[in-house]
Amino acid sequence: MFDNNVFKENTCANIEEAGKIIGYELQTNITYYRGIPLSMVDYIKINEDGKEVPVENIIISIDREDWFTLHEAETVTTYKWEYGEPLYIRVLKQGGLSKGTHKIKLTVAVRTAYIPVPLEGIKEREVVIN
Repeated sequence: MFDNNVFKENTCANIEEAGKIIGYELQTNITYYRGIPLSMVDYIKINEDGKEVPVENIIISIDREDWFTLHEAETVTTYKWEYGEPLYIRVLKQGGLSKGTHKIKLTVAVRTAYIPVPLEGIKEREVVIN
């Protein structure tokens, strides 16, 4: 239902820290019509060129300052992901994505207080890394 909110176009890029590419980042919007605490992110899955990214390599942030693993996010109630604001998702991978075209599929599911199943959004995009 909210698949068009998932994986914002033109947001996938390698990230560099201290002169080294440590992985890549992409953005998503919430798959719900209102904000939620990070603890209500049920799961995030990333498929990179046909291979599932290990969950321990994924970190998330609402402000690009404080980052949480998906396991840590399960208890984060003081950070709220608001509707219309992006969630920043990083895949920690030495060297990031190689130059060229890649197929990246992002799956984001969130829980809500009154819907008994997670709301899941899936979006696959071809991204070009220069």
